[in-house]
Amino acid sequence: MYTPPPPPSADPGFFDRYAFTIKGFIIFLLSLVLLIPTLFIISLISEREGRKSEAIHEVSDKWGNTQTVLGPIVAIPYEKVSRDDKGKEYSREIKYLFVLPENLNVNGNISSEKRYRGIFEVVLYGGQLSLKGNFKFADALNQLNGETTLQWEKAILILGIPDLRGLEDQVTLQWNDRQTFFEPGVGVSGLVASGIHVNLPLQAPSVAANEHNFQIEVSLKGSGQLNFAPIGKVTEVVLKSNWPDPSFSGSFLPDEKQISTSGFEAKWKVLNLNRNYPQAWTSEVEVNPAESTFGVDFFTPVDNYQRSERSVKYAILFICLTFLTVFFVEMRQTKRVHPFQYALIGLALVIFYILLVSISEHLPFNTAYLIAAVMTVGLNTLFARSLFASTKMALFVGGALTLLYVFLFVVLQQQDYALLIGAIGLFIILALVMYFSRQFKQN
Repeated sequence: MYTPPPPPSADPGFFDRYAFTIKGFIIFLLSLVLLIPTLFIISLISEREGRKSEAIHEVSDKWGNTQTVLGPIVAIPYEKVSRDDKGKEYSREIKYLFVLPENLNVNGNISSEKRYRGIFEVVLYGGQLSLKGNFKFADALNQLNGETTLQWEKAILILGIPDLRGLEDQVTLQWNDRQTFFEPGVGVSGLVASGIHVNLPLQAPSVAANEHNFQIEVSLKGSGQLNFAPIGKVTEVVLKSNWPDPSFSGSFLPDEKQISTSGFEAKWKVLNLNRNYPQAWTSEVEVNPAESTFGVDFFTPVDNYQRSERSVKYAILFICLTFLTVFFVEMRQTKRVHPFQYALIGLALVIFYILLVSISEHLPFNTAYLIAAVMTVGLNTLFARSLFASTKMALFVGGALTLLYVFLFVVLQQQDYALLIGAIGLFIILALVMYFSRQFKQN
């Protein structure tokens, strides 16, 4: 006997009733999955940044590293006699009295240049430094007890320089009316790790009563930073350079500075009251004059890798908002977008960051950003045109992406106001999403 099939149910099935909800959940999971390649991109940025650091270190290691001019400092030996409670001598050892200049005036004319190691840029500098000033030893003698006798004839003048490969010529010293040349090495342990020295023509007892003038001419090169220690009772430093993007660092900022596209000129004035060590001390006391250095950084002003890494942090925002845009458009269309096609759109957004990093290694960051953004927006717009067969909907998707990339570009250009602009932008975006989703109702 023939049994007719049952009539179709009037109620839609579970998947039909909750189609958009299920698809929304799938899109959400897909957004989280796409965060995995962004982690690899951050790792790629770190790897490229490490290669850049290696290139800078390799070039700097041959030219000259960061230089810190510490000195001049006069070291005068004396013999310390140790006695027991009965006054009997049981040991003798050589100690030093360190004396800093009364006045120190430094004038530097520094030229910078760019070198390349592969595709990576390295900034190097070199120039002439002139150090002038004077010493007075009378007050320094108060550091010693009455039984101590200074060996004036063995006194040396020390100039600390971290990387001696940066010396381009013989270093001369004009001490009063006598000219002499420095020798390599410090000659005294515990003061500076690297430097040069010269023997001084000092004779007691008149040496302590007189003022001694000096002038040192140094032809020095290095990379990264050029620093100075304020060892004078009054230290004045004047630097001129053709580098247009200086960054002043250290314990003291310049009192005066002029910066233009042709270079900069900066002036510092530091007093002994501004630092935490005296004008004279003995080697029995631990003093570190390097703790109060100041100077200038010869670095490129913009680090493309840091800006690229900052942009990757907004990847989840771009992926989610782009998916939402396509999802809202899909809800108003008869054609449906497959989850695989959502994944392709998300991968295009992820590849934007790879394009940005790779192009910015060869072109300025802003130009690289424009190229990568145009390529990504154009690709997704054309893809949306093929998905919805509607130029209007494709332009809507492309316009939304364009606004997102403009927003990210503005945030990347800011330093002090990046958080404020980002917070306000996210609030506006959330408000727009809430507005467009107000008509979304569960079937």
